Amino acid sequence: MFFRLRLILAILVAKAIIWLVRFAGRGKGSSLPGMVALKICPGILAHLAGQVRRGVVMVTGTNGKTTTNNMLARAVREAGCRVVVNAEGANLITGVTTAFLKAASPVGRVDCDYALLEVDEASFPRVSRQVCPRMVVVTNFFRDQLDRYGELDKTISLIGDALAGLPGTRLVLNADDPLVARLGAVTGREVTFYGLGEHPGVSFQSTAAREGRFCPGCGRELEYAYYHYSQLGSYRCPGCGFSRPAAGVEGSHAFSSGGTTGCLLAYPGGARELVIPVPGLYNLYNGLAAFTAALNLGLDPDRIIHALGGYTPATGRMERYRYRGRPVLLNLVKNPTGFNEGLHTLLTLPGPVDVLIAINDNAADGRDISWLWDVDFEMLEEQHHRLNRVACTGQRGAEMAVRLKYAGLPVEKIHVQEKMHQAVRDVLNGSGSTAYLLATYTALWPVERILRSCAQRDGLENLPSVS
Repeated sequence: MFFRLRLILAILVAKAIIWLVRFAGRGKGSSLPGMVALKICPGILAHLAGQVRRGVVMVTGTNGKTTTNNMLARAVREAGCRVVVNAEGANLITGVTTAFLKAASPVGRVDCDYALLEVDEASFPRVSRQVCPRMVVVTNFFRDQLDRYGELDKTISLIGDALAGLPGTRLVLNADDPLVARLGAVTGREVTFYGLGEHPGVSFQSTAAREGRFCPGCGRELEYAYYHYSQLGSYRCPGCGFSRPAAGVEGSHAFSSGGTTGCLLAYPGGARELVIPVPGLYNLYNGLAAFTAALNLGLDPDRIIHALGGYTPATGRMERYRYRGRPVLLNLVKNPTGFNEGLHTLLTLPGPVDVLIAINDNAADGRDISWLWDVDFEMLEEQHHRLNRVACTGQRGAEMAVRLKYAGLPVEKIHVQEKMHQAVRDVLNGSGSTAYLLATYTALWPVERILRSCAQRDGLENLPSVS
């Protein structure tokens, strides 16, 4: 009886906070309600998650969580199922709890078939213990916010230990990332691997910082037949024999053209062409992960492919706007690998391009910004004629400008503007053909608010990022 009273109180208070936050125009109320509710009723998440009829699916990893989870949610909804999903990307336990609170009735009833939850790597052990997932999707592992997560080995170990303690949980793992693929062996869980085969765009040498250079089993340096990007590719250990596992769902003949990416998709029982409205081959992994998870839930392959073809992204995941007829793109960046892929996309845009880079160093961004020196900004040096100007803003805008100077960009193209509102305006009013805005977590929301106040969001050609 006492738990029931605390439960109802927590839900009513949380729903009031959600309304107040939205009424005040201070955001979407995606985390604070969950934080307050957990303090009032610590067992609320487990109670609400226990009512999901067909099970909980968790998506974790460094990059691609939001896009993969929202792609999966679209496919599940189009199959006629009711879902709980933290679509805004609030992926700590507070955000996950808020997603359930939004769906709950005032007396604590949740009516849904599936809960599809993007979960932060550091929060994964705690959340997984409370929601008991039916399936876990792991996208990739890259170095990210060392001051918050610590070394990557620690993060992988935490997730591996948590997975080993989840009896009956099925895994969907990226076969092309040795750090992810290894989880299949160390956890003993049932696994479906997904991956991408060799295609004309692969590289046979890698100059990028690679987290998976050494075998996660014996420590020997891995040998690669080819790379897709970073440590993702076809690998083999000459020491213990660990190698890329055969993928149950595999893309081949991959292509990227005209703002879309696709491949021929082979899976147990059939083959189809998958085309998703995203630029950049790296985004194909998000589609492959979502397809594999949906297939494992028993969804019809044709319906899944149709759903993925109509995907629309969350805030800052390569959102497309228009300002005075000119295309404007907004993209979240948070670590070297994701930033590198964002820069590759930049170099495919119609030029010249006006660029904004907004760097903050709040807790959610990571206090240590030394990771910017691991981003391959040097790729812009030879292509600087494609850049009209680069405006650097945010709390660490000056440091970003220094990094660009050392990367070899002409100093006359680098501008520091402390006032974020003015920096966005300068880029929007630039003379280039396209405006491309990149921002870290806490800079993303103010940049997005400024954009929405003066530009029109394009809902027809939205493109997800690697985040």
